[in-house]
Amino acid sequence: MRAAILPTLRSTVLLVDDAPENLRMLSEALRADHRIMFARNGQDALRLAAADPQPDIILLDVIMPGMNGYEVCRRLKEDPRTRDIPIIIVTAENDDSDEATGFSLGAQDFIRKPFRASLVHQRVELHLELKRHRDHLSELVAQRTHELLQTQKATIHAMAMLAEWRDPETGAHIQRTSRLVEVLLRRLMQRPDAPESLTPGDIEWIILSTPLHDVGKVAIPDNILHKPGRLTPEEFEIMKQHTSLGYEILEEAGHELDRELGKRCFLHYAREIALNHHERWDGSGYPSGLRGEEIPLCARVVSVVDVYDALRSRRVYKDAYPHDVAVERIRAERGTAFDPLVVDAFLDVQETFAGVFDQSPGN
Repeated sequence: MRAAILPTLRSTVLLVDDAPENLRMLSEALRADHRIMFARNGQDALRLAAADPQPDIILLDVIMPGMNGYEVCRRLKEDPRTRDIPIIIVTAENDDSDEATGFSLGAQDFIRKPFRASLVHQRVELHLELKRHRDHLSELVAQRTHELLQTQKATIHAMAMLAEWRDPETGAHIQRTSRLVEVLLRRLMQRPDAPESLTPGDIEWIILSTPLHDVGKVAIPDNILHKPGRLTPEEFEIMKQHTSLGYEILEEAGHELDRELGKRCFLHYAREIALNHHERWDGSGYPSGLRGEEIPLCARVVSVVDVYDALRSRRVYKDAYPHDVAVERIRAERGTAFDPLVVDAFLDVQETFAGVFDQSPGN
């Protein structure tokens, strides 16, 4: 049995002209192959262009009462909903400056009046074909971007699993902290005093990078990492190295990507967090003794979350603290261990923190 051949979808052409005769002639040139829409003025053109279904291409007269064609073109190209629709300006003017004006506003082509039906048809087909190629290219770019993002997420997850395999307690910890960081960052963005440098894109990458904050623990000896009790001062000095070791691991992984991309790769925030999440606002933290805003914002956020989760969690050397005690510990160190702004955002969402922790596996 022969496979059925699907019909090619007809493109939609929007004709904009205040003269009925011009609309009739343009329609006759195109209606055999295309679906035709009509507008007699600029306002109707803007409305139809943004409606569903949208036209695939617009033929636009220049001289119209009220809003002229150039103003319609400008508005169409400024509107994100319509800026990608090709526009062919149809005009009786022969002044080259008119062409320059149209092209500067984003028009793709000009057709002079009086026009030939065959020429109109050819120009429309040409620009529709170009649009199809552009749309296809955009789809490929979107698909490739999605695939790249999924690869980056998988890379982060795989690296975070290294820490989880070495220490089951760390595994549960990194899963919770990622969710808690998301809660805290989104609240921070809503505050009137939110840092201007914090963008929605930054938030997504910080959330994704948070599970790697303790990845350096894979290089800590087992007798220290799994010691059933408090560490000696000498052992604690070795444990503190997990920050710089994590940075080195991520720096090595990201070095080639930085060079290839010519910009910070997706491991940038992971490196900053791994190195600096034990720095303190007053400069008494490690490994570098950074103070205040010298500490990257992503690390200041993870620092609060890391301490909250550690206080709430039971360890071989301590019992778990209740939520209220953990909150008061963090509040007490506002401006000493922690960024005051981050603590204020934390206090805004403390009940959400309690819910996330209490509902996590194992609690």
